[in-house]
Amino acid sequence: DMFEEMEQWAERMFPLAWMRPLQRERPWWGGAIPQVDIIDRESELVVRAAVPGFGKDEIEITSTADAVTLRGHAEREEKEEKGEYYRHETRREDFLRTVHLPCLVDDTRAKATFKDGMLELVLPKVEPAKRHTVKIE
Repeated sequence: DMFEEMEQWAERMFPLAWMRPLQRERPWWGGAIPQVDIIDRESELVVRAAVPGFGKDEIEITSTADAVTLRGHAEREEKEEKGEYYRHETRREDFLRTVHLPCLVDDTRAKATFKDGMLELVLPKVEPAKRHTVKIE
């Protein structure tokens, strides 16, 4: 989508992370954005997302044959501690992230697990998307 294209453009223009302070933690349009890995295996795609501080009941996953959307809603209220804060960087913010997949998947057979702040979604590829070796005659 448009935001992913803009992030890729910024990455090409400014390849050094120090030139884009807090880019991963707080995108310019507001809200948090989970970091995502997509692994292409022979018969499935694996989508992993880092969502620390959220419980599995606070995360919603929706999918289509070519995209996955992750939505997190922070239901707990952050508490202010007594005393003067020297530094206050931790916060829980709602997030919404859609990632487009490199091939079509059977999202009706998707399986999701959640452990230690890591969400893992396994999506079986549809038959035509599986890699096949073609023998040259």
